Amino acid sequence: MKTMRKILEIDEERCNGCGLCVLDCAEGAIAIVDGKAKIVSDSFCDGLGACIGSCPQDALHIIEREAVPFDEEAAMEHVRSQGGTPEANHGHGHGAGTPHRHGQSAEHGGHGRIPGHGGCPGAAMRRFDSAESPAFAVAEGTVKGPRHWPLKIRLVPPTAPFLKGADVLVAADCAAAASPIFHSHFAAGKVVLIGCPKFDDTEAYAERLADILRVSGIASLTVLRMEVPCCRGLSAAAEKARVLSGTSLVLKEVIMTCAGGPAAPAPLSSL
Repeated sequence: MKTMRKILEIDEERCNGCGLCVLDCAEGAIAIVDGKAKIVSDSFCDGLGACIGSCPQDALHIIEREAVPFDEEAAMEHVRSQGGTPEANHGHGHGAGTPHRHGQSAEHGGHGRIPGHGGCPGAAMRRFDSAESPAFAVAEGTVKGPRHWPLKIRLVPPTAPFLKGADVLVAADCAAAASPIFHSHFAAGKVVLIGCPKFDDTEAYAERLADILRVSGIASLTVLRMEVPCCRGLSAAAEKARVLSGTSLVLKEVIMTCAGGPAAPAPLSSL
């Protein structure tokens, strides 16, 4: 029986068939058919939107409409039928339908499924041992936090005086808790705006950031997102804001691992 619920909508006019959303759908709900992304079955889509941030065309949106309920068992059986292993589905380059590669750790793209969470990679529980959790030597001296308030993206007015001429860091709100070097390296000397693209309205983020880009006179904007697929929505919102604002400002993206370090082996001084 159909009920009103959240579910994915694909704008086929915008879709270019790149397939990135397929890789980020742990339930195998999306396939490329005749060069366009299509929903295989409404019952395979959990409506969480982990695929949205991967779309470079802004062709994916979560809407509310009548649909059959999400059937997790059927979705995982579908993944198995395609040769995948739902118990070890991957959110970075190894999506639904891709067999598990033994020896690949969670830190490097393997995302274990959680019953009741629709297989969302961002909700996968992990524990890092001392070898996986990075230890950093923090330089001597005082480490300061942001010298402004508020911090939430939607609460900061575009006319806030602390924005003028500032280097702005738009950060996933998990980042500060995940990394011991958030303030000393990632956010050092920056105005910090935080948000969560998984649970908040990224359209509202894009509109507020566009207003900030148009009005505030910031010097630079860097997005710091977590490595999990659903966090890509933060970068997508910033890029949409750049387009909406008409600014020529070049955006920078930095990715943090769930263990709290830079995803790429770049020196910390370059962040």
